[in-house]
Amino acid sequence: MSKRICQIVKLKPSAVEEYKSCHAAVFPAVLAALEAAHIVDYSINYYPPLDLLIATMKYTGDDYDADMAKVAADPETQRWWAMTDKMQESFVDGATGSGKDVPWWATVDEVFRFEGKKTA
Repeated sequence: MSKRICQIVKLKPSAVEEYKSCHAAVFPAVLAALEAAHIVDYSINYYPPLDLLIATMKYTGDDYDADMAKVAADPETQRWWAMTDKMQESFVDGATGSGKDVPWWATVDEVFRFEGKKTA
């Protein structure tokens, strides 16, 4: 069973270039942790007028919560989040950082999807 996920977080205006730069060279272990957790087709987009980061991904596994717990337990992912979280501001009340009890990125509900015909 797969599901698509969309999340948002605010990027601090002073961190735009640093954020783009570090994402041009994501830690290989972070990418491996995402792949092991059945995350595919992951992208992050930046909307400058609102300093908004918009992440979309597809989850293809069977236990999203368990897979995300494994990602959160990964030491390199924790190191990555320590670096990138300080560049962001969460929209979620009570959030203190990625991988904590309260989500750092706010999940956005999908209101429309059109996939069209698949061609061979």
